[in-house]
Amino acid sequence: MDTTVANLGQVTQTQMRRKRVLNKRVTVALFIAPALLVYLLYMVYPIIGTLQYSLYDWKGGPDKTFVGFNNYVKLFADSVFWSSLANNLKVVLASVFLQIPLGLLMALLLFAPIKGMRFFQTVYFMPFLMSTVAIGLLWVFMFDPLNGSVNRLIGLFGIENIAWLSESKTAMASILLVVVWQYAPFYMILFKAAIVGISEELYEAASIDGAGPWTRFSRITFPMLVPTIVTSSILAIVGSLKAFDIFYIMTGGGPSNSTELLGIYMYKQAFIHFNMGFASAVAFMMFLLAFLVAGIIQYLEYNRKKGAV
Repeated sequence: MDTTVANLGQVTQTQMRRKRVLNKRVTVALFIAPALLVYLLYMVYPIIGTLQYSLYDWKGGPDKTFVGFNNYVKLFADSVFWSSLANNLKVVLASVFLQIPLGLLMALLLFAPIKGMRFFQTVYFMPFLMSTVAIGLLWVFMFDPLNGSVNRLIGLFGIENIAWLSESKTAMASILLVVVWQYAPFYMILFKAAIVGISEELYEAASIDGAGPWTRFSRITFPMLVPTIVTSSILAIVGSLKAFDIFYIMTGGGPSNSTELLGIYMYKQAFIHFNMGFASAVAFMMFLLAFLVAGIIQYLEYNRKKGAV
């Protein structure tokens, strides 16, 4: 009798535990459901739809003709696609090797014992707060070959006027300068937040051991900033692969496609030539490239952490 009661008690406790676990899972699912629904509706579904449209010869109307992967065959055979991809890679390199280091340097300067750092923090962040359209138009006027302030400045050193945005040799470099100037403050804020999170005890212990500023940076600050650098790199690369606005405003992809990016190439195919199916193939390739690059970086970072452990 006692054994039967004990067994019934164990069964009852097991059922209650299962019920609590089930209730917890249901509660978690209910909290996740709204965000998951938004993600599926506005992220996953458009990606699947883009892939579907890329398999059709579609001009934007009700008529569509299934062509399979013919749009991708045309895409890989198009020289403008490859030149646009090469220009995107230039933006990626400028973002990773100029934008992020500049953001880190700006963040470090905010912690320097210099008066007026709060003022400089505000000045540093202003470019990121400005409208991209306003920034593009501002720099178009500054790069004006006749009356632009940039040519007036270099004219003080005896250098002749340069058509910065009208020559293939200088157009890309000019826009990259603007991009680095605009987005470096964003990475400055990321690095500043990460630096604030580093314990002061580490720096105090290093100072007691006689470590100088460079040693403290290389042995403490930089290793602690690696996760932030990885996150910044992913954001920079993905943002560079889908860049569009500032380039379209300043040059429209010219001259001679020297600043043509995949985003501009896709826009022209969709809304100027009305090749919606072909433009969808370009869009899906942009997504695929960003997804693969982000996945590779995350995989390398995971292996680094695993090896460190």
